[in-house]
Amino acid sequence: MKIIVDGDGCAGRHVIERIAKDFNIPLLIFCDIHHMISSDYAEVRLVDSCFQSVDMYVVNNCSSGDIIVTQDYGVAALCLPKGAKCISPSGYIFNEDNIDRLLLERHIKSEIRRAGGRTNNPKKRSSEDDKRLEKRLIKLIKESNI
Repeated sequence: MKIIVDGDGCAGRHVIERIAKDFNIPLLIFCDIHHMISSDYAEVRLVDSCFQSVDMYVVNNCSSGDIIVTQDYGVAALCLPKGAKCISPSGYIFNEDNIDRLLLERHIKSEIRRAGGRTNNPKKRSSEDDKRLEKRLIKLIKESNI
């Protein structure tokens, strides 16, 4: 098992890093060349800055039992069938029961914006997001070690 982070714009990296270190789990962070991320624990891999290049590296490097941290529903939808567990940086667990609905909602919002409409912006990150991420990431790790 390893934890793979979609590092472009991933809030909560300090929480993920601390937990990976506490559980002695390899941590791999992918980011494009425009996001200079450094870590004392994680292996950081820089990839080209092409459209969705980080997303494709995450998907191509995940396998069964891995935990993927991404805010992108599309990445989660591609990792779940490979047997990976997926969680957002705010602690929302993606699974087979909710991913289709999330993708449909994303599509509908995209259509609304394309037609000139407005949709809600994401909420500002809070300390509650960090607490939720910590609690649920530990839960996924413990479920994987059973």
